[in-house]
Amino acid sequence: MKVLVIGSGGREHSLVWKIAQSPLVSKIFCAPGNPGISELAECINITVDQTEQLCEFAVQENIDLTVVGPEAPLVDGIVDVFNEHGLKVFGPDKKAAILEDSKVFSKSLLKKHGIPTADFKCFDDYQQARRYIASKEAPIVVKADGLSKGKGVFVCKTNDEALQAIDSIMKDKVFGEAGDQIVIEECLVGEEISLLAFTDGKNIVAMESSQDHKTVFDGDTGPNTGGMGAYSPVPLMTDKLYLQVEKEVLVPTVHAMNREGRPYKGVIYIGLMITDVGPMVLEYNVRLGDPEAQVILSRMKSDIVPIMLATISEELDKVDLEWYSQASVCVVMASGGYPGSYDNGKEITGLDSLKNQDGISVFHAGTKSADGKIVTNGGRVLGVVACGEGIEDAQKNVYGAVSKISFDGVHYRRDIASKAITPPTSTI
Repeated sequence: MKVLVIGSGGREHSLVWKIAQSPLVSKIFCAPGNPGISELAECINITVDQTEQLCEFAVQENIDLTVVGPEAPLVDGIVDVFNEHGLKVFGPDKKAAILEDSKVFSKSLLKKHGIPTADFKCFDDYQQARRYIASKEAPIVVKADGLSKGKGVFVCKTNDEALQAIDSIMKDKVFGEAGDQIVIEECLVGEEISLLAFTDGKNIVAMESSQDHKTVFDGDTGPNTGGMGAYSPVPLMTDKLYLQVEKEVLVPTVHAMNREGRPYKGVIYIGLMITDVGPMVLEYNVRLGDPEAQVILSRMKSDIVPIMLATISEELDKVDLEWYSQASVCVVMASGGYPGSYDNGKEITGLDSLKNQDGISVFHAGTKSADGKIVTNGGRVLGVVACGEGIEDAQKNVYGAVSKISFDGVHYRRDIASKAITPPTSTI
């Protein structure tokens, strides 16, 4: 069968890498792809927002399965368009993708259906939002309503910081229309865990747990990014805790979307805070996380293609999902200055030294080819992944691999997965 993957980042590279392992697949295309993806798939010069061109290409090439990587085309309704043309496409439709498109919607859904989350209020009036901050005590969280590439959440230690966040989102419009509304919520204390699952709207198949590292600097400091690294599994996610999350969050979320007339099919990502009183929902995403995808797919033993097809045909109850017992750690190598301004075009060296190394994968995120060289072309440039017998072994392996790659101004965290080696104790 022929598969089309839509996207150009590290998540899409890891998806292409995993799909390429399927004996069912004879050919992979990726639009628009990147230099790393081009080693496994034929890259097509169509961007993720060119829905009609993507659909035309899928029809012309008799594509058997299209996999949508990033959130923006899902929110824009690419699944609806492909479905109208009788094409098999993996991902939620536009009505369901609102779960990530609007934090106001998702928080309201959580409250309406009794799914545990932080107390919150929503605002579309700048002055009312500022007055509300004056009535609250920090720390407090301010979120832009719409898509903001993982950077629209501000964890504010003081009221002044919260006011500055409101100014940035609603007044300065740093996220454009995504900041027309905001959510202001209490700041939860605990450990974050990402739980992803396949769902066909009736059945749910959960993936292994992972933990993202959002902030740019070691020790979970600095501004939020799209993700600086991840690891899997998370020791904190015990069987007992998973059963609680399944009962209180995962199943109720899928049912809630059905009751809202927005049946959900695809990957659902639930960002959780494990607090003293139990798991609480921080956010939803409507696709694989990045860099969570890199570590989760590295541990997935099963062929992903039948699982995706079963999700589309609402037959997830007929497939099994198996995992390798190994641990996996991903370190994101970023451009200096990210998530602020940074320069592109820096030559990347050392990539060839890691090719064909067992247990090591380098997923391209922000790269391009120039004059026969691979150069930087984004904030998050590479996701280096290593597997090992345990987290400590995988961490050692990944930083050994990272040390062999360099480019001018490279920045990466040096503590990815450290908290898993001496993990917090779960009392749940």
